[in-house]
Amino acid sequence: MTQPINFGFGEEETMLRDSARRFFEDNLPTDKLHALVGDDSDPHRGLEAKWESGLWQQMVELGWTMLAVPESAGGMGMGAVAVAGLCEEAGRAAFPSPLLPTINATYLLAACENAAANQALEAIVGGASASPVLTNAAGSWEEADTGVTASAGKLNGQAAFVQDAQKVDHFLVKAETADGLGFYWVAADAEGLTLNPDAIVDLTRDQAHLEFKDVAAEEVSGDALAVLDKAMPALWTMVAADMVGSGEWQLQTTTEYARTRKQFERELGFFQAVKHPLVNVMIEIDQSRSLVYNAACAIDTEPEKARQFAHMAKSSASDMAAFASSRSVQFHGGIGFTWECFVHLYFKRQMHNQALWGDAAWHRARLADLLMGEVA
Repeated sequence: MTQPINFGFGEEETMLRDSARRFFEDNLPTDKLHALVGDDSDPHRGLEAKWESGLWQQMVELGWTMLAVPESAGGMGMGAVAVAGLCEEAGRAAFPSPLLPTINATYLLAACENAAANQALEAIVGGASASPVLTNAAGSWEEADTGVTASAGKLNGQAAFVQDAQKVDHFLVKAETADGLGFYWVAADAEGLTLNPDAIVDLTRDQAHLEFKDVAAEEVSGDALAVLDKAMPALWTMVAADMVGSGEWQLQTTTEYARTRKQFERELGFFQAVKHPLVNVMIEIDQSRSLVYNAACAIDTEPEKARQFAHMAKSSASDMAAFASSRSVQFHGGIGFTWECFVHLYFKRQMHNQALWGDAAWHRARLADLLMGEVA
């Protein structure tokens, strides 16, 4: 099956993207976002997750959390292209919510393809939020050593780098079993589960490491490696879509500043040293956006190419995020590095995204291995 025109981004996808943009702009514009998450500049402040749970409930009511849930589990079963459009708008707003981890958990559960996983998907349709727990203390989700073991329906051990852990009410945990690796569905308030928040640079998210001590869990897959192989391209693609949205905000905000800020009796945008790099930012964003929707479309229409295209999208988006962030700070001049300037919210979100699920160099290395074979 070949890809459709415009990556399959049609009228429904456009309506979803536009409604999401209006929702974010109306409910949490950047000044309110900064007041919410950037109210305390003390580096020794607490590790509280700051977000609007009421707005999250509105997002659930709009059906956004069930977009990627298959129709067989009661969801909308929309394509990855539509979901990428929503993630891009969430990144453009730097919106604090468990949307991205819930979508990621949805793709993992959908890849399980069994009744137990469908029950968990039905919980998401009913409004539950979730976050994947895939990573050990070394930062790897590929190794057999996950840090968590499962036996007789109980989990023990530790997992790290869990995204938006303080916002979700379920975890999808990868754990070692006697027969290999499995996935387990765990309530966030389960007895024996301890959540330890991490101090991270991104103010719009939270992160934690989890400790499991005889935590009751329901197995949803006995073959985690096969599930990861199928679902990881979607996780990479959605993070890349978030970066494209954040990059677009950085470009538009910095361009507007260059139009209004004067130096030497000229707008900053008059000078080639400013206007040319901003054009380069625009080009990199457009390139990354094209690769993101190419990867999302492949998930829907050419799954055999999804991994290759997702590596390309995440690698490009990570490089773009670094470039757009540096230009946005530098071109805001003397205020660009200050806490009061909103730019730092996006700079930090982009730094987090760059490392999340593999940075640019990691994805390029995996892409090389995929296309040319591993080199000894």
